[in-house]
Amino acid sequence: MVCAAQPEAVEAGVEMLEAGGNAVDAAIATGLVAGVVDPQMCGIAGFGNAQVWMPDDGVHLTVDFHGTSPGAVRPDMWEDLLVGETRDGFGFIVEGNVNDVGYQSITTPGALKAYYEAQTRYGRLAWADVVAPAIRWAQEGFAIRPHVYHWWTEGATMGRVDNVERLRHTPAGQAIYFHPDGRLKQVGEIHSNPDLASTLERIAAEGSDVFYTGELADIIAADMATHGGLLSNDDLAGYETIWHRPIHGRYRGRDVFSCHPPGGGVMVLQMLNTLENFDLAAMGHNSVDYVRTVSETMKWATIDKDTHVGDPEFIDVPLDRLTSPEYGAEVADRIRSGQKASVPRVQGEPPDTTHVVAVDADGNAFTMTHSLGMPSGVVTDGLGFMFNGCMGVFDPRPGRAGSLAPGKRRFSSLCPTIVFNEGGLEVVIGAPGGTQIAMGVTQALLNVIDFDMTMLEAVSAPRFSGTSDAIDVCNRIPRRVTNGLEGEGYEVIRSPEGFGFGWVHGIRVTPDGLDGGADPGADGMALEAVLQP
Repeated sequence: MVCAAQPEAVEAGVEMLEAGGNAVDAAIATGLVAGVVDPQMCGIAGFGNAQVWMPDDGVHLTVDFHGTSPGAVRPDMWEDLLVGETRDGFGFIVEGNVNDVGYQSITTPGALKAYYEAQTRYGRLAWADVVAPAIRWAQEGFAIRPHVYHWWTEGATMGRVDNVERLRHTPAGQAIYFHPDGRLKQVGEIHSNPDLASTLERIAAEGSDVFYTGELADIIAADMATHGGLLSNDDLAGYETIWHRPIHGRYRGRDVFSCHPPGGGVMVLQMLNTLENFDLAAMGHNSVDYVRTVSETMKWATIDKDTHVGDPEFIDVPLDRLTSPEYGAEVADRIRSGQKASVPRVQGEPPDTTHVVAVDADGNAFTMTHSLGMPSGVVTDGLGFMFNGCMGVFDPRPGRAGSLAPGKRRFSSLCPTIVFNEGGLEVVIGAPGGTQIAMGVTQALLNVIDFDMTMLEAVSAPRFSGTSDAIDVCNRIPRRVTNGLEGEGYEVIRSPEGFGFGWVHGIRVTPDGLDGGADPGADGMALEAVLQP
């Protein structure tokens, strides 16, 4: 089974399974097609994190492919331009938005290198065969889906640049996303990208090296130099992914594995350790007590993330303490005592990310969250893809966990997670959604484990979030619940959307087979492969 936010991408992944490929082949094919049919959510110039489980081969690893800040970065280069911080903590606003859109907003991309390494190390099929569906979709085009168009037309939020302006920031972007008369392409129109197809053909033939040290690298570096960008040939050639054993926690007798800092796995494990000290089922799903308890847990995890979590190559992350059951019990005691967490912000993450999960017939599993962050708007002439805009999440203030530094990986809430029950694979899960990723994934896990929901029920249930002093809720949380929270002194902010706070995608393994759930807030689906006997 494959589950992701784009039906075209899911079908490509299932093609790989039906052609004899494994979960890794399926997930990478899905990811590559997602970069074509959801081109601001992810792509070959993005970043992310993935987890692979292959029991027969003794493989259980995560790969960190966060973008690294270019070597030309200076720790104080935007300090005097700081305007504020977004209310949800996903990024900083500086004068001129130079960290948010344009050539200086780009970190060294890691996505393509990770795709290639994962597939060529652990996949069964030829690399070119795995890239082929993405080439086909770029050449032939796809019908623009409502979810894609919604992002294209979303206005400026929290001081960030309007998305339509991102799409037309470069002449190449203007040519790709707009008609000759200047009209943005609409829902249902067929959108092709011949330049991207040509780029993917080079990558299919030559692997990821063509992007990092070959002809594409030279084209990219020249474009950056011409337009005042920070990214250089040296940054591309020096980029390396980081492969780890995943970090581990326990919850209700299960083993939970997620990703290392600067990813958000630490937040998931910390929140589960805290929540294990409460009888959530007895509270009732999305009751006043439940929303208050889980939101306070989220707030404490957010405070600890803001204070302690960043690139371990640059700061000392107290990982053992933050993920320990003892610390979870300490936080639970604060919540029981009525102490309300306060999440400081300079002042008031866009969900510009996507996810894929895949499980094959041999029990191998792959879960990957990949993103452009808030995309930069930069498309190099002739290449067809948009670069990430990840510099906007670095803190312009020196001396902090997320401060700027050359070669540094920014914090991200990405948390591709796998859960085992009595040694058997039970849940493979992850989500896009900026700072809300860990919050959405955690709630979906609670739904499965504490409330015995199917995966589709778990990802569809109304969600909420605590990443600031306010509690944010989706519009399907009943007002009797929010009235009760307001009666206890909480500020509650109701989203007009019925789905939100991460778009969670997952597969549950049951004695009766695979149970997949694609978040209804996006356009995706779960699809089971039909294998020949």
